[in-house]
Amino acid sequence: MQGQGVPESGQSPRFAEQGPRFSGQGPQFSGQSTEARRQMAARRGPTTMRVMLGKELRALREKKGRSLDGGLSIEAAAKALGFSRAKLSRIESGEIPLPKLADLKALLEEYEVTERADQEELLQMQRDSLKSEPITSYRNYLPSGMPRYLGLERDSAAIRGYENYNVHGLLQTEDYARAQMLSAKVVEERTTDQVQSSVRARMARKELLDGERQVHIILTENVLRTLIGTPEVMRGQFAEIKRLSSEKNVEVQVIPEDLPNMYRGAYNFTILEFHEVLDPVVQSDSHKATTMWSTESDVGFYERSFNAMAKAAPGPSYTAQILDDLEEKLWK
Repeated sequence: MQGQGVPESGQSPRFAEQGPRFSGQGPQFSGQSTEARRQMAARRGPTTMRVMLGKELRALREKKGRSLDGGLSIEAAAKALGFSRAKLSRIESGEIPLPKLADLKALLEEYEVTERADQEELLQMQRDSLKSEPITSYRNYLPSGMPRYLGLERDSAAIRGYENYNVHGLLQTEDYARAQMLSAKVVEERTTDQVQSSVRARMARKELLDGERQVHIILTENVLRTLIGTPEVMRGQFAEIKRLSSEKNVEVQVIPEDLPNMYRGAYNFTILEFHEVLDPVVQSDSHKATTMWSTESDVGFYERSFNAMAKAAPGPSYTAQILDDLEEKLWK
């Protein structure tokens, strides 16, 4: 795109190399006081508490394994507890809750957790993990895996997203979201009421943009050239992106179509970062499900992808101008 004053590649955003970098944190019980853990738990939602509990249980299993010949594998632990391997794996990853108190007590006994304070903290984490999330009323209208993502998103310290198909959900207007979802209603076999509930759920997420959470979104020009709804809807969406990008904690970059030798991610993804509680996680979408990635190698790939695009694209200060140029050409 030949917008006036659009910079050469290599512009760096104001938040480049900033934001929380919390990978590599060990189990939260290592060196933390009971009171510190209690205060931390009080600030976290049930999804995050479920993931934290799973992380602690895995650390305890692996710790016991280091004291035994051959170690305690997940298969051996699952067998001793009468679980399937898949069930224990999903509990440890935070994909599913551990609703039965008896199951948690059996795990603590198997892992030889004898300190009363640690037992009580794990039991409290289990209780907190079973509370209702604010998005519970929308759960039936969300793709598989999305409730877990939304629970983690609410507790994140920083959000970094890349979109090559649609405007990122946190930036969408209600009209844009509705038009997008209605266009897919027949394919996804959803009713108008279900679409409306999904729109409300998406709009409720926008409260995450208030406050100190750092949000950095990269859009391709293709996203902004794709007509969703009507030109009026697109003009409103452009205005919303400009409004949000003027906030001190929100950055939006646009990758021009004609930027040469520019790496572009093939799929949409979002990176969530957390204050010391959890390591970063990545969410990517398909038409039926939301996939979460949490291994160091997977997260590292997406972080490198995002950083490469953020470095090469025009900086956030040029976004309003790029939007104005596109609106003049396409949506007047």
